[in-house]
Amino acid sequence: MTIASLIYDSLIAHEPHDPWSIKIRRRGYQQMLVVRSQFNFYYFWEKRWFFIAMTLGALLLSLPLPAGLSREAEIVLIMSLVATILFITEPVPLPAVALLIIIGQILLLGLDSSVVAKTLMNDSVLFIMGSLMLAVAVVKQNLDKRIAWLIIRVTGTKTSRVCFGISMVSGILASFVGEHTVAAMMLPVGITLITLTSDDPKKVRNLAAVILLSIAYGCSVAGIGTPSGGARNAIMIGYWKEFFYDPTNPETRKFLIDYVTWMAYAYPMFLIQLPFVTMILLFTFRPEYVDISRAVVRLRHQVEEQGPMRRTEWGTVLVFFMTLLGWILISDKIGMGTVALLGAVTFLVTGLVRWEDVNSGVNWGVILLYAAAISLGVEMKVSGAAEWLAETILSYLAPFGADHGLGLWAAVSGLTTAVTNTMSNGAAVAVLGPIVLKLAVVAQESPIIIGFITAVSSAFAYLTVVGTPACTIVYASGYLKASDFLNVGWRMCLMSFLLLLAATYFYWPMIGS
Repeated sequence: MTIASLIYDSLIAHEPHDPWSIKIRRRGYQQMLVVRSQFNFYYFWEKRWFFIAMTLGALLLSLPLPAGLSREAEIVLIMSLVATILFITEPVPLPAVALLIIIGQILLLGLDSSVVAKTLMNDSVLFIMGSLMLAVAVVKQNLDKRIAWLIIRVTGTKTSRVCFGISMVSGILASFVGEHTVAAMMLPVGITLITLTSDDPKKVRNLAAVILLSIAYGCSVAGIGTPSGGARNAIMIGYWKEFFYDPTNPETRKFLIDYVTWMAYAYPMFLIQLPFVTMILLFTFRPEYVDISRAVVRLRHQVEEQGPMRRTEWGTVLVFFMTLLGWILISDKIGMGTVALLGAVTFLVTGLVRWEDVNSGVNWGVILLYAAAISLGVEMKVSGAAEWLAETILSYLAPFGADHGLGLWAAVSGLTTAVTNTMSNGAAVAVLGPIVLKLAVVAQESPIIIGFITAVSSAFAYLTVVGTPACTIVYASGYLKASDFLNVGWRMCLMSFLLLLAATYFYWPMIGS
């Protein structure tokens, strides 16, 4: 029996005994309840940002064209604005936003679906897909306790050294595998050390914050180190090739950034930041225990019970190492995406990972999201929207002297930092990439330098839980508060910002632009 029928039966049951005026009022009230029961107000409240974004987009489309902007460019900018709002607020699943971007290009811009499809699948997207598949194989081997024991054997039991070791191992792994994967793999390591120290979370509150944030921030600062460290890196590499590379012009080959070249620019940034991460965390939280030898004794017994490494574990290490060599040696010839897929196929063929594991472990929606965002970024360049927006931004920066040189670098870094703390760093680079690269051209700055500033700054998502997957993963442990990220995050942002400007001014000009 439905709610409507119950209300109606109640109305009939009461009507014979009441005056006609009361019957009319009751009937009106009961009918309102029927309508309300069939109208889900909560749904519209929950999805309010979706309707706000769509309404805003429709209103902007009805306004007159700004000077110097074509109709196609205006549509692309409005689509980007609507997509950004949906990225931040997430009223609908992010893969749905990706599909809306694809549909919008076909219906609003009048592009042929086959043309849009070509922009969705490129080497950058293949690289992201292959890297996520590789990460599943690594996680499946459950190497967490072995990694924790390895760290302790190298660092000793002193808390400060253990935290530095955790951030270093997390960072080195994340620079090649991806921060979200390493954070998920290292979280049990951190929790193991915390729980073996004390079963009472209140007695290890600060210790837990230092250990878990060593994982999160170690992963974050390392994600910039190599192209395989995060999707944002592959996205920027794709933009450089798409926007500036001309096969007929040998001078444009400098925009084909390979694995080794990226490492030359970015890996020193990661290494320099590592000790600062530990110092900032220890200064901010001051852990209750300066030595965790009690946890180490228990950990050693657990590792001994596991026995020696199995053949599958050694096989996983070997395949991943061969994939890494492929990225370094042959990615410039066949593409980083192809190498990543070869590594993933090797895991599947050798039986080190099952397709069921890959299918359940890879977030295919994220791949679709990045593909759609890159496609929209390409359209921003083709339509002229990126150039118009770049010129507009420069006109506002000029009075402050931030339209070139150090001022422009700081402005680009600050803008990227603000955006990346509200959405995924991959999405931030996908949205901002076309704008800042065109900004570089208009300001007569190096697109490579500006691109690296944007990619590196996208890692400064220290302030919020949702800024980066690594922060979200360690927050899910239950040991941290959202305020912890703000408390230490602003110090991390300031440190990373100053080091980035120093690298941009002193180091990067030495290795080329």
